[in-house]
Amino acid sequence: MLIQLEPILMLAALMFLIGTVGVIVRRNAIVVFMCLELMLNAANLTFVAASGLHQNLDAQITVLVVMTVAAAEAAVGLAIVLALFRTKRSLDTAKANILRG
Repeated sequence: MLIQLEPILMLAALMFLIGTVGVIVRRNAIVVFMCLELMLNAANLTFVAASGLHQNLDAQITVLVVMTVAAAEAAVGLAIVLALFRTKRSLDTAKANILRG
């Protein structure tokens, strides 16, 4: 069975574009983190599609590593968002100037 790479890459590009626009436009920290996760999943989809096309498992191992890092990033990011909400009572990224030195 031959895998069609173009539709998968188009979907991954669309997912990445939606994530990029969400990171740039939105101000809510939770939505920004969700858009970052969408961008990481788009990259993972590209890796898996290329791995299936070339019948090589190296990219799928890379996806497992990226998913592990993304899970750690989500945990740390949500902890930062929680600390930000406790101090500022808002999730607006424009008000998050407490990390500036």
